[in-house]
Amino acid sequence: MSYPELFVSPSPVFMGSQQTFEEAEYVILGVPFDVTSTYRSGARFAPLAIREASLNIEGYSFRTSMDIKDLKIHDLGDLHVAGDVELTLGRLALVAQDLFDAKKVPVFIGGEHTITLGAMRSLDENVALVSFDAHLDLRDDYLGLTISHTTFMRRIKENVKTYKILEIGTRAVCREELDYAKESGIEFLTANQIRKDGIKNTVETIDDILKGYEKIYLTIDLDVLDPAFVPAVPNPEPEGLDTSTLLDLLEAVCDRRVVGFDLVEVAPHYDRGVTANQAAKIIFEVLCCLERARKG
Repeated sequence: MSYPELFVSPSPVFMGSQQTFEEAEYVILGVPFDVTSTYRSGARFAPLAIREASLNIEGYSFRTSMDIKDLKIHDLGDLHVAGDVELTLGRLALVAQDLFDAKKVPVFIGGEHTITLGAMRSLDENVALVSFDAHLDLRDDYLGLTISHTTFMRRIKENVKTYKILEIGTRAVCREELDYAKESGIEFLTANQIRKDGIKNTVETIDDILKGYEKIYLTIDLDVLDPAFVPAVPNPEPEGLDTSTLLDLLEAVCDRRVVGFDLVEVAPHYDRGVTANQAAKIIFEVLCCLERARKG
Protein backbone atom coordinates (compact mmCIF):
# COMPACT_ATOMS: atom_id res chain seq x y z
CA MET A 1 0.00 0.00 0.00
CA SER A 2 1.34 3.44 -0.95
CA TYR A 3 1.42 6.40 1.44
CA PRO A 4 -1.35 8.24 -0.46
CA GLU A 5 -3.58 5.18 -0.08
CA LEU A 6 -2.74 5.02 3.63
CA PHE A 7 -2.99 8.68 4.60
CA VAL A 8 -5.45 10.31 2.16
CA SER A 9 -9.27 10.22 1.87
CA PRO A 10 -11.43 11.25 -1.11
CA SER A 11 -13.01 14.72 -1.21
CA PRO A 12 -15.10 16.81 -3.59
CA VAL A 13 -13.06 17.07 -6.78
CA PHE A 14 -11.21 20.27 -7.65
CA MET A 15 -12.86 21.76 -10.79
CA GLY A 16 -15.41 18.94 -10.80
CA SER A 17 -13.62 16.63 -13.22
CA GLN A 18 -10.23 15.01 -13.38
CA GLN A 19 -7.80 12.64 -15.04
CA THR A 20 -6.71 9.39 -13.48
CA PHE A 21 -3.69 9.59 -11.20
CA GLU A 22 -1.56 7.80 -13.78
CA GLU A 23 -2.52 10.25 -16.56
CA ALA A 24 -2.28 13.39 -14.44
CA GLU A 25 0.65 15.78 -14.45
CA TYR A 26 -0.62 17.89 -11.54
CA VAL A 27 -1.99 16.41 -8.31
CA ILE A 28 -4.14 18.32 -5.81
CA LEU A 29 -3.89 17.41 -2.11
CA GLY A 30 -5.90 19.15 0.59
CA VAL A 31 -4.28 19.56 4.00
CA PRO A 32 -7.07 20.65 6.40
CA PHE A 33 -4.74 21.47 9.29
CA ASP A 34 -4.73 24.57 11.55
CA VAL A 35 -3.68 23.30 14.97
CA THR A 36 -1.14 26.10 15.60
CA SER A 37 -3.24 28.93 14.13
CA THR A 38 -3.44 32.13 16.15
CA TYR A 39 -5.77 35.13 16.04
CA ARG A 40 -8.39 33.66 13.66
CA SER A 41 -8.60 29.90 13.24
CA GLY A 42 -10.51 28.03 10.56
CA ALA A 43 -7.96 27.38 7.83
CA ARG A 44 -8.81 23.69 8.16
CA PHE A 45 -12.02 24.42 6.25
CA ALA A 46 -10.19 25.98 3.30
CA PRO A 47 -9.59 22.92 1.08
CA LEU A 48 -13.33 22.26 0.85
CA ALA A 49 -14.20 25.96 0.33
CA ILE A 50 -11.56 26.40 -2.37
CA ARG A 51 -12.74 23.27 -4.17
CA GLU A 52 -16.31 24.59 -4.07
CA ALA A 53 -15.13 27.92 -5.49
CA SER A 54 -13.26 26.10 -8.26
CA LEU A 55 -16.56 24.65 -9.44
CA ASN A 56 -18.13 28.08 -9.86
CA ILE A 57 -15.55 30.31 -11.54
CA GLU A 58 -14.42 30.26 -15.16
CA GLY A 59 -11.21 28.46 -15.94
CA TYR A 60 -9.92 30.30 -19.01
CA SER A 61 -6.71 32.30 -18.45
CA PHE A 62 -6.17 35.38 -20.62
CA ARG A 63 -2.64 35.60 -19.24
CA THR A 64 -1.66 32.29 -20.79
CA SER A 65 -4.38 31.69 -23.42
CA MET A 66 -5.04 28.37 -21.70
CA ASP A 67 -8.06 26.74 -20.09
CA ILE A 68 -7.61 24.95 -16.79
CA LYS A 69 -9.85 22.15 -18.07
CA ASP A 70 -7.24 21.23 -20.67
CA LEU A 71 -4.64 20.42 -18.03
CA LYS A 72 -4.13 16.91 -16.73
CA ILE A 73 -5.13 17.28 -13.07
CA HIS A 74 -6.01 14.70 -10.44
CA ASP A 75 -7.50 15.53 -7.03
CA LEU A 76 -6.11 13.01 -4.59
CA GLY A 77 -8.32 14.11 -1.69
CA ASP A 78 -7.44 15.30 1.81
CA LEU A 79 -4.54 14.26 4.01
CA HIS A 80 -5.44 12.53 7.26
CA VAL A 81 -4.35 15.21 9.71
CA ALA A 82 -3.82 14.82 13.44
CA GLY A 83 -3.72 17.07 16.48
CA ASP A 84 0.03 16.45 16.64
CA VAL A 85 2.02 18.78 14.38
CA GLU A 86 4.94 16.44 13.75
CA LEU A 87 2.68 13.48 12.98
CA THR A 88 0.78 15.52 10.39
CA LEU A 89 3.95 16.95 8.83
CA GLY A 90 5.46 13.48 8.72
CA ARG A 91 2.47 12.09 6.87
CA LEU A 92 2.54 15.01 4.45
CA ALA A 93 6.24 14.50 3.75
CA LEU A 94 5.69 10.81 2.99
CA VAL A 95 2.77 11.49 0.63
CA ALA A 96 4.65 14.36 -1.01
CA GLN A 97 7.68 12.16 -1.56
CA ASP A 98 5.53 9.61 -3.37
CA LEU A 99 4.13 12.37 -5.60
CA PHE A 100 7.57 13.73 -6.45
CA ASP A 101 8.86 10.21 -7.10
CA ALA A 102 5.93 9.66 -9.48
CA LYS A 103 7.04 12.78 -11.41
CA LYS A 104 3.88 14.70 -10.51
CA VAL A 105 3.66 18.42 -9.71
CA PRO A 106 1.87 18.51 -6.35
CA VAL A 107 -0.49 21.33 -5.38
CA PHE A 108 -1.09 21.42 -1.63
CA ILE A 109 -4.13 23.36 -0.45
CA GLY A 110 -3.90 24.33 3.22
CA GLY A 111 -4.53 24.68 5.96
CA GLU A 112 -2.04 26.79 7.87
CA HIS A 113 1.37 27.73 6.54
CA THR A 114 3.19 25.19 8.70
CA ILE A 115 2.41 22.58 6.03
CA THR A 116 5.17 24.00 3.83
CA LEU A 117 7.69 22.51 6.24
CA GLY A 118 6.26 19.04 5.59
CA ALA A 119 6.40 19.51 1.83
CA MET A 120 9.98 20.81 1.93
CA ARG A 121 11.13 17.78 3.91
CA SER A 122 10.39 15.65 0.87
CA LEU A 123 12.67 17.63 -1.45
CA ASP A 124 16.43 17.50 -1.88
CA GLU A 125 18.73 20.42 -1.11
CA ASN A 126 18.93 21.86 -4.61
CA VAL A 127 15.70 23.81 -4.25
CA ALA A 128 14.98 27.52 -3.96
CA LEU A 129 11.97 28.24 -1.77
CA VAL A 130 9.97 31.28 -2.92
CA SER A 131 7.35 32.44 -0.44
CA PHE A 132 4.67 35.06 -1.09
CA ASP A 133 3.66 36.17 2.40
CA ALA A 134 3.03 39.23 4.54
CA HIS A 135 5.12 37.63 7.31
CA LEU A 136 8.66 36.28 7.45
CA ASP A 137 7.68 33.44 9.86
CA LEU A 138 11.22 33.36 11.24
CA ARG A 139 10.56 33.44 15.00
CA ASP A 140 12.45 30.86 17.02
CA ASP A 141 9.34 30.09 19.06
CA TYR A 142 5.90 31.58 19.57
CA LEU A 143 3.52 30.91 22.46
CA GLY A 144 5.79 28.06 23.54
CA LEU A 145 5.82 26.33 20.14
CA THR A 146 8.97 25.87 18.07
CA ILE A 147 7.05 24.47 15.09
CA SER A 148 4.10 26.62 14.09
CA HIS A 149 2.84 28.94 11.39
CA THR A 150 5.10 31.68 12.82
CA THR A 151 8.32 29.62 13.05
CA PHE A 152 8.24 27.10 10.21
CA MET A 153 10.42 29.12 7.84
CA ARG A 154 13.20 29.23 10.44
CA ARG A 155 12.91 25.47 10.89
CA ILE A 156 13.19 25.06 7.11
CA LYS A 157 16.35 27.16 7.07
CA GLU A 158 17.87 25.26 9.99
CA ASN A 159 16.86 21.71 9.15
CA VAL A 160 15.95 21.34 5.48
CA LYS A 161 18.97 23.25 4.17
CA THR A 162 17.44 24.74 1.05
CA TYR A 163 19.83 26.55 -1.25
CA LYS A 164 17.85 29.79 -1.15
CA ILE A 165 14.86 31.30 0.62
CA LEU A 166 13.24 34.34 -0.97
CA GLU A 167 10.21 35.96 0.67
CA ILE A 168 8.04 38.37 -1.34
CA GLY A 169 5.40 40.82 -0.11
CA THR A 170 6.81 41.19 3.41
CA ARG A 171 5.27 43.86 5.64
CA ALA A 172 4.71 42.35 9.13
CA VAL A 173 7.83 41.37 11.09
CA CYS A 174 9.49 41.61 14.48
CA ARG A 175 13.10 42.62 15.17
CA GLU A 176 14.11 39.03 15.94
CA GLU A 177 13.06 37.97 12.44
CA LEU A 178 14.90 40.82 10.74
CA ASP A 179 18.09 39.98 12.62
CA TYR A 180 17.80 36.28 11.78
CA ALA A 181 17.09 36.97 8.10
CA LYS A 182 20.20 39.12 7.88
CA GLU A 183 22.51 36.68 9.63
CA SER A 184 21.19 33.62 7.76
CA GLY A 185 21.13 35.13 4.27
CA ILE A 186 17.35 34.99 3.77
CA GLU A 187 16.33 37.62 1.23
CA PHE A 188 12.97 39.41 1.21
CA LEU A 189 11.19 42.02 -0.88
CA THR A 190 8.76 44.20 1.02
CA ALA A 191 5.33 45.11 -0.30
CA ASN A 192 6.31 48.77 -0.07
CA GLN A 193 9.46 48.21 -2.13
CA ILE A 194 7.50 46.30 -4.77
CA ARG A 195 5.14 49.25 -5.15
CA LYS A 196 8.04 51.70 -5.45
CA ASP A 197 10.04 49.58 -7.91
CA GLY A 198 7.11 48.46 -10.05
CA ILE A 199 6.50 45.04 -11.61
CA LYS A 200 9.24 45.15 -14.24
CA ASN A 201 12.06 46.06 -11.85
CA THR A 202 10.78 43.65 -9.19
CA VAL A 203 10.71 40.79 -11.70
CA GLU A 204 14.31 41.59 -12.68
CA THR A 205 15.31 41.50 -9.01
CA ILE A 206 13.60 38.14 -8.51
CA ASP A 207 15.24 36.73 -11.65
CA ASP A 208 18.68 37.81 -10.41
CA ILE A 209 18.14 36.23 -7.00
CA LEU A 210 16.92 32.92 -8.44
CA LYS A 211 19.51 32.69 -11.22
CA GLY A 212 21.40 29.41 -11.12
CA TYR A 213 18.91 27.43 -9.05
CA GLU A 214 17.66 24.27 -10.75
CA LYS A 215 14.44 23.76 -8.79
CA ILE A 216 11.88 26.10 -7.24
CA TYR A 217 9.13 25.38 -4.74
CA LEU A 218 6.43 28.05 -4.40
CA THR A 219 4.35 28.77 -1.32
CA ILE A 220 1.55 31.33 -1.41
CA ASP A 221 0.11 32.64 1.84
CA LEU A 222 -3.07 34.50 0.89
CA ASP A 223 -2.32 37.21 3.44
CA VAL A 224 0.31 38.50 1.01
CA LEU A 225 -2.71 40.25 -0.51
CA ASP A 226 -4.29 43.24 1.15
CA PRO A 227 -7.31 42.39 3.34
CA ALA A 228 -9.44 44.46 0.96
CA PHE A 229 -9.01 41.61 -1.52
CA VAL A 230 -8.90 38.67 0.91
CA PRO A 231 -10.82 39.49 4.11
CA ALA A 232 -10.93 35.85 5.26
CA VAL A 233 -7.33 35.14 6.23
CA PRO A 234 -6.24 34.23 9.76
CA ASN A 235 -3.71 37.06 10.16
CA PRO A 236 -4.69 40.02 7.93
CA GLU A 237 -2.19 42.87 7.54
CA PRO A 238 -2.82 46.26 5.88
CA GLU A 239 -0.83 47.57 2.89
CA GLY A 240 -0.72 44.28 1.04
CA LEU A 241 -0.40 43.56 -2.65
CA ASP A 242 -3.36 43.67 -5.00
CA THR A 243 -4.36 40.53 -6.89
CA SER A 244 -3.06 41.67 -10.28
CA THR A 245 0.38 42.46 -8.84
CA LEU A 246 0.57 39.07 -7.17
CA LEU A 247 -0.42 37.28 -10.38
CA ASP A 248 2.10 39.31 -12.40
CA LEU A 249 4.87 38.27 -10.03
CA LEU A 250 3.74 34.64 -9.94
CA GLU A 251 3.62 34.56 -13.73
CA ALA A 252 7.27 35.66 -13.79
CA VAL A 253 8.34 33.00 -11.28
CA CYS A 254 6.39 30.09 -12.80
CA ASP A 255 8.92 28.59 -15.16
CA ARG A 256 10.04 25.02 -15.84
CA ARG A 257 12.00 24.89 -12.59
CA VAL A 258 8.89 24.88 -10.37
CA VAL A 259 8.43 21.38 -8.95
CA GLY A 260 5.36 22.08 -6.80
CA PHE A 261 3.50 24.70 -4.82
CA ASP A 262 1.08 25.25 -1.98
CA LEU A 263 -1.57 27.83 -1.19
CA VAL A 264 -2.37 28.38 2.47
CA GLU A 265 -4.01 30.52 5.16
CA VAL A 266 -7.61 30.91 4.04
CA ALA A 267 -10.19 30.93 6.85
CA PRO A 268 -13.38 30.86 4.76
CA HIS A 269 -15.89 31.50 7.56
CA TYR A 270 -14.75 35.13 7.85
CA ASP A 271 -16.35 36.17 4.56
CA ARG A 272 -18.94 35.00 2.02
CA GLY A 273 -16.64 33.23 -0.42
CA VAL A 274 -14.54 36.12 -1.73
CA THR A 275 -11.24 34.81 -0.37
CA ALA A 276 -11.89 31.23 -1.46
CA ASN A 277 -12.66 32.51 -4.97
CA GLN A 278 -9.40 34.45 -5.00
CA ALA A 279 -7.56 31.32 -3.90
CA ALA A 280 -9.14 29.14 -6.60
CA LYS A 281 -8.38 31.76 -9.26
CA ILE A 282 -4.75 32.02 -8.18
CA ILE A 283 -4.37 28.23 -8.31
CA PHE A 284 -5.90 28.24 -11.80
CA GLU A 285 -3.50 30.92 -13.01
CA VAL A 286 -0.41 29.31 -11.46
CA LEU A 287 -1.27 25.96 -13.03
CA CYS A 288 -1.81 27.55 -16.43
CA CYS A 289 1.51 29.40 -16.14
CA LEU A 290 3.29 26.18 -15.23
CA GLU A 291 1.63 24.36 -18.11
CA ARG A 292 2.70 27.05 -20.56
CA ALA A 293 6.27 26.87 -19.28
CA ARG A 294 6.36 23.08 -19.45
CA LYS A 295 4.80 22.81 -22.91
CA GLY A 296 6.14 26.01 -24.47
